[in-house]
Amino acid sequence: QLIESGGGLVQAGGSLTLACYAPERSFYAMGWFRQAPGKQREFVAVINWSGDKQFYSESVKDRFTISRDNEKNTVYLQMSSLKPEDTGVYFCAADGRFFRGMITPNHYSEWGQGTQVTVSS
Repeated sequence: QLIESGGGLVQAGGSLTLACYAPERSFYAMGWFRQAPGKQREFVAVINWSGDKQFYSESVKDRFTISRDNEKNTVYLQMSSLKPEDTGVYFCAADGRFFRGMITPNHYSEWGQGTQVTVSS
């Protein structure tokens, strides 16, 4: 089970930080996906255990930063320069593996319930 927090309403150009806590165990890979209304769930970012490997989708690269605190079993997503097209439900995802290219939902074994992010223009 993964528990997300930090979603909300923000104006375009603003910032927001999401957090995802894993209360029962630690995971080698922790990441974020998002889903806009009527669209498929899309990859946002993923980070490995040590934090020295991170991958981002092109649409968020240079605006979003993923990080983790292993002592707290928590992963963060710092979002800046937000755009209306960033609006959606953001899901935390985790898995016991980490590899380049793990950008589809079926690569992840654990999911959170999602937190809504709305960016107004």
